[in-house]
Amino acid sequence: MSEDILKIENLVKFFPTPHSFLEKVRGIEGLQVHAVDDVSLTIANKETLGLVGESGSGKTTLGRTILMLEPRNSGKIIFQGVAISDISGEELRQYRRKMQIVFQDPYSSLDPRARIMDIIAEPLRAFGAKKDGIEEAVKRVADAVNLPADSLTRFPHEFSGGQRQRIAIARAIVMNPEFIILDEPTSALDSSVQAQILNLLREIQEELGLTYLLITHNVGVVRYMANRIAVMYCGKLVEIGSTREVLEHPFHPYTSALITSIPQPDPTRRMAEATITGDVPSTINPPQGCRFNPRCRYARDICRAEEPRLREVSAGHWAACHFAEDFAAEVSRS
Repeated sequence: MSEDILKIENLVKFFPTPHSFLEKVRGIEGLQVHAVDDVSLTIANKETLGLVGESGSGKTTLGRTILMLEPRNSGKIIFQGVAISDISGEELRQYRRKMQIVFQDPYSSLDPRARIMDIIAEPLRAFGAKKDGIEEAVKRVADAVNLPADSLTRFPHEFSGGQRQRIAIARAIVMNPEFIILDEPTSALDSSVQAQILNLLREIQEELGLTYLLITHNVGVVRYMANRIAVMYCGKLVEIGSTREVLEHPFHPYTSALITSIPQPDPTRRMAEATITGDVPSTINPPQGCRFNPRCRYARDICRAEEPRLREVSAGHWAACHFAEDFAAEVSRS
């Protein structure tokens, strides 16, 4: 990997909760959802970073905040050496052409009233591309994602979910971006179609030299796609490192629980015993100390009192756990 294309420093994004008119009159401050809470990470040029965690852990909010689709509360977003979190207007707009997103649901991310030609061409028109070059560019990317030859004159409802996601990918790459956020790009698709889309994304990345942030709850998808993996829980990063190292030697109990929850296609293999119980805690009123402590069977007094910092436990492998070394040693013995 070469130099970092994206760097996030202490990023915070809170959402205010609705509160009553009387509370507003009395000046009572409403509660806040701690969606992304002091997150720092880097993504190297041309790598795929997988971001995993349970639903509600803040993965999608982090991705949208990186693209400035959601205003941050604090922290810095540095893209190609420029703090895009500190710029706005036309200057920010020009950087956005280098950063794209493929949304989770291909059934809602495409305008049902527009033809496929217009859907894919919309980013080009928004940035003032010449009319004679638009049709050629759209045909090029449609061919690159293996859409049928007659696709461009049809409407989204005439396509399957997998084909719609190919259209969304074509729209994302038509501007020749350098960084793409893939927000659960296969979760709404059948298993066989998922494999096709993942293979397509890998081919496109290799051909165009793209950098991906892959957001998913599917550890198997990350194992196949990502160079590194970042694990998110209740608005916090709890572990990050190379995909192989994290999946084979996790330093955080939550990461270990995610890995053991993966179904194994072997009827003779006994299912692993559940390692965590309970629900994800409220992000409005997160637990004191380590946010995972109410569900962690390894939690001790310090875990309930003091929040662990994300630290480098081994070379390139970071974890936010007071007892990361002890936990890893115990797992290796079991």
